[in-house]
Amino acid sequence: MRDSRSLYELNPDVSVPPGLPLVAGLTGFADAGGAVAQTTEYLRATLDTTVVATFDVDELLDYRARRPIILFEGDHLTEYTPPRLALDLARDELGQPFLLLTGFEPDFRWEQFTSAVLALVDEFQVSSTTWINAIPMPVPHTRPISVTVSGNRQELIEQMSVWRPTTQVPSNVLHLLEFRLHELGQSTTGFVLLIPHYLNDAEYPSAAVAALEAISASTGRIFPTDALRAQGRDFVARIDEQVAENGELAKLVHTLEERHDAYMEGTTLRSPLTDEDGELPSADEIAAELEKFLAFRRTRDDEGPKG
Repeated sequence: MRDSRSLYELNPDVSVPPGLPLVAGLTGFADAGGAVAQTTEYLRATLDTTVVATFDVDELLDYRARRPIILFEGDHLTEYTPPRLALDLARDELGQPFLLLTGFEPDFRWEQFTSAVLALVDEFQVSSTTWINAIPMPVPHTRPISVTVSGNRQELIEQMSVWRPTTQVPSNVLHLLEFRLHELGQSTTGFVLLIPHYLNDAEYPSAAVAALEAISASTGRIFPTDALRAQGRDFVARIDEQVAENGELAKLVHTLEERHDAYMEGTTLRSPLTDEDGELPSADEIAAELEKFLAFRRTRDDEGPKG
């Protein structure tokens, strides 16, 4: 079997202090509310980062399924944006270092990729591994974003995990990484954000804020979130405006609020997914109304103010 270390190339010019926490967020199969993409892009854009290891994109990416972006201007190509999968040394708002694994989720060689990350964890004596994911759930946007916590850090599970199902789910490569870390007795935590299902395809800034708060709880690192929080307030204000203008939509959101609150109060509801009859309001109804509203706002914003 091929040596997993051949999947990445180390930067010889960077020195990594031993014992740092590792934070991972990879885009791919599911990313409700754009939580993972927003969080990782925000961290790389706002923090001081240095590349530690770069993974072999040609070995891990299916280009036909996820085509890179190239810029065409008039009559020629001017810019190509290659896919990126890399481990960075980053520093938080207080200058505290940590390792940051970001980029695309590999399409191929999951076992080798996982072995490669485990090799890096061992080489840099990583103290803990934290990863984020986000899934759509029938919960209202008017309540704080909750999480399901996995891994072997019981204190975080007890303090933060709202929904603890026993179920089979389609896995991603970070599930496999957590599973292998757990087998090795390494400290590992996965945070799955529960995003309103009618915002699944939107860029929901509050989801990124919730992800950063979860990462902070796990790693002790502090991140600048003022810009994201401001974007989140503006986004929610737009949604609230649409809800206020549509009686049917308001009724559906109110139903979600009642079920969410009843679940959080510890009633006999099985989960935030269903009521006593196992019925859910239609996500399609909510999503359709919101899509009309967001499309209208995008058109109005693109047109700009009229003088």
